[in-house]
Amino acid sequence: MFRKVWELFLKYKEMVLYLVFGGLTTLVNIVTYALFAYVFNMGTVASTALAWIVSVIFAYITNKIFVFESKTDSLAMAVTECVSFFGCRLATGLLDVLIMFVSVNILHFNDMVMKILSNILVIILNYIFSKLFIFGKNKS
Repeated sequence: MFRKVWELFLKYKEMVLYLVFGGLTTLVNIVTYALFAYVFNMGTVASTALAWIVSVIFAYITNKIFVFESKTDSLAMAVTECVSFFGCRLATGLLDVLIMFVSVNILHFNDMVMKILSNILVIILNYIFSKLFIFGKNKS
């Protein structure tokens, strides 16, 4: 039984690790959002933007090392990879801010519910971008 589970894990290792670290990134994002929104009484957009910065740094480190096991042979490759990662994350971060602004500030939906739903969409898009454009070409 353990052997079959291990074989399945190895077969889907990248996806499993992405889900684990994506979940942790989401947790970092939501906790950071709540901290800025409720402890520091910042607005929805500012709290979302700051939560994005913290979670993207966490995501880059964990995705590079654990999920995609990306190896870069030169400083130029590392910089290109990092810039690509942050650029793609900026696009999904702006989408997150837009979703939060429209759903919370305009439509008056619950901010924490919308934060969770927005993050589900962001995780899916980030995996696609990471797999196709950022880490796929540098994986050893």
